[in-house]
Amino acid sequence: MKRVVSLSLIGLLWGCSPSQTDKLILTGSSTIAPLAVELAYAFEQLHPDVEIDVQTGGSSRGINDVRLGLSNIGMASRELKPEEQDLQSQTIAYDGITIILNSENPVSNITDEQVVAIYTNKINNWSELGGPNYPITVVNKAEGRSTLELFLNYFKIKNTQVIPDVVIGDNQQGIRTVAGNPWAIAYVSIGTAEYESQHKQPIKLLSLGGIDASTATVKTGEFPLSRPLNFVTASVPNGWAKEFIAFSQSAQAHSLIIDQYFIPNDAQ
Repeated sequence: MKRVVSLSLIGLLWGCSPSQTDKLILTGSSTIAPLAVELAYAFEQLHPDVEIDVQTGGSSRGINDVRLGLSNIGMASRELKPEEQDLQSQTIAYDGITIILNSENPVSNITDEQVVAIYTNKINNWSELGGPNYPITVVNKAEGRSTLELFLNYFKIKNTQVIPDVVIGDNQQGIRTVAGNPWAIAYVSIGTAEYESQHKQPIKLLSLGGIDASTATVKTGEFPLSRPLNFVTASVPNGWAKEFIAFSQSAQAHSLIIDQYFIPNDAQ
């Protein structure tokens, strides 16, 4: 069962300082956050004196908070950018990004070119794709989300070209939007979508580049839009941050990572 993740974007500023010896603060990627909560819970069972606080807000928040000393560990569901190479990044798992539709939508395949046309409003009705005569509800990610950056990079479009009907912050919002709207389209974490689709959410994952969207194809390296899930620190980690990252990369954490429908860092 997935645990509840704090979604507060400002609680960190009013809470305890990350400098406290037995408290770790993690902020950033909403893709990584549910996994980080499970890892934190397991780590706290082994180390009862340690408290770990996990907060979301996007990969950019995780990077910025680490730089400003507001968190011990940033969560980034992407590689570090060239201007971020002064930071330390440790991969804990792998994931992919794919398109999702409502299970009621009869459209089962969309080409890369059609995805671009949908998101730039050149195709705006499902009838143009062989579906029923209903307008397409385009769901886009908010600025600062690595899922958005990777989506735009893969499809070679700019965010200014995207004409969304709904802008969401995290994967769960995207899944709920598509699950509640038969004519919506979104892109989300494969791991999260696979988990939710197998736990009775009415969504389906579409293939990308002719490759099935699944943790299996991410694991084999076949899926074209995959990414590392990273823990980021301002310098070489030490103390409890070092111990927690090592635990998250260890064989002890594999079952937790797999339970969240991600790929352990040494399994690709």
